[in-house]
Amino acid sequence: MNAIVKKELNKQVSKINESNTGLMAIYRSTDNKSTDNKSTDNAGKDLQIIDTMVPGRDLNAYITAVNGIAVLTAEEEHELANQYYYEDNLDAARKLVLAHLRFVVHMAKSYSGYGLSEADLIQEGNVGLMKAVKRFNPEVGVRLVSFAVHWIKAEMHEFILRNWRIVKVATTKAQRKLFFNLRSSKKRLGWLSQAEAEAVAADLGVEAKTVMQMEGRMGAYDASFDGAADADDEEAYQAPAQYLEDTRFDPARTVEDSDFEKSSTDHLYVALENLDDRSRDILNRRWLSDDKETLHELADEYGISAERIRQLEKNAMNKVKAILEA
Repeated sequence: MNAIVKKELNKQVSKINESNTGLMAIYRSTDNKSTDNKSTDNAGKDLQIIDTMVPGRDLNAYITAVNGIAVLTAEEEHELANQYYYEDNLDAARKLVLAHLRFVVHMAKSYSGYGLSEADLIQEGNVGLMKAVKRFNPEVGVRLVSFAVHWIKAEMHEFILRNWRIVKVATTKAQRKLFFNLRSSKKRLGWLSQAEAEAVAADLGVEAKTVMQMEGRMGAYDASFDGAADADDEEAYQAPAQYLEDTRFDPARTVEDSDFEKSSTDHLYVALENLDDRSRDILNRRWLSDDKETLHELADEYGISAERIRQLEKNAMNKVKAILEA
């Protein structure tokens, strides 16, 4: 029995070693330093470094790791950008992305007031950074960070608008502009007066009505459908789940929908039976079959023009419509 247990343990250890080997290969592809044969302790340390490059795992460790990556000089950045732009050197693109991760962290901190996870904002910003690196043209004569800031902000803004509220608070361009500028434009915590709303509207180039509407949206909250978990009997009844009715599975509604579908189908078959064979065949092959045929295909088969097929189709549709409405 001990021999069998020992054999199974050896199998598990070999699987773990194989997994560690694969992860070490991934880490070597994201680091400039080549790694020789290492001991088990060193392998564990390297695997721990991989975790620090994921903001969702340990945010503080991630920030420390990205701040430890050296900032590129203008010459180094230009050389790497040229290598990626003209030669599609992915290693150069990776170096550009890694060297600018600290700027994404800095920008994510400025959106901490929306109640969203900073790690999620950083990951969205990293997506924008990679998009910027892909589209960066070194011949323009600007630094990558100046170009990437717009892509990073765009991804973060889209993430905030998708997740800040269950109901969308900003759909138009003016509303999006207000969403990210109204908070900084307010001089106090209370509601805006009419004069203050008009002043903010003038600064942002929108209507005062839109300012008041956005302030109301930002001051609202998402009501829970099921109510709070710790709500007592005096408050639980106020939850929407207690008084909103779900009529989708009402037996009467189900029977009614089924009967309406059957009745509509029967009326359609009756209407088609009143058509001549050619018109019925045209409607079937143009509208009811899975592989719909074109006017020219039917025209070649019947030996008439495509315009004549269109006229027959239109007349047949009018007859069917008249029968269904009768």
